[in-house]
Amino acid sequence: MPKKRLLIILLFTILFLFLSPTFLIELGSRNKTFNSISEVPYNRVGLLLGTSKYVSRGTINLYYQYRIDAAVDLFNAKKIDYILISGDNGQIEYNEPKTIRGDLIKRGIPSNRIYLDYAGFRTWDSIIRAKKVFGETNMTVISQKFHNQRAIFIGLRNKMNIIGYNAKDVSKKYGRKTKIREKFARIKLIIDIIINKKPKYLGATIEIK
Repeated sequence: MPKKRLLIILLFTILFLFLSPTFLIELGSRNKTFNSISEVPYNRVGLLLGTSKYVSRGTINLYYQYRIDAAVDLFNAKKIDYILISGDNGQIEYNEPKTIRGDLIKRGIPSNRIYLDYAGFRTWDSIIRAKKVFGETNMTVISQKFHNQRAIFIGLRNKMNIIGYNAKDVSKKYGRKTKIREKFARIKLIIDIIINKKPKYLGATIEIK
């Protein structure tokens, strides 16, 4: 095969790998994400997807701050009754759910309305554990839109009735690295679906009540 033809095939393969997952995820989550409090439907539980509180230079992570704001707004507007925080607690010194819980309580969310999932190492794990560990099949995911779209797609593949409330996004410059990682995360998601990937941990069921 001529080198030029081989190069063209390679380029088209790379484009397909990057564009196809995005098309599928955005199509699957169409009309299921909301920017407006007044328009987002009520769900008993809001799943707040975790992230680190600080960026490498020690300043507050805007993705984190805006997700906190969105969760508080949803709760105060009575669009959710409980908040399930799902994040990474893979190391003793790093505990996303506990940190987020503390900030939600400071913002006025009652502690008895907050539940913690310490094994949300990936969005894939967070969504599946919300169903299999916490028993929730109807819920509102809380994160930025691009993240909600991927979470919704996972939920739909697992027979869940799931919508997303979009936290405020960041500037293009601030979020450049995150958006690049998201492209690879979407490719990984398609692979996870194909191989029927299991969460790292499941465990005993926990009822949200």
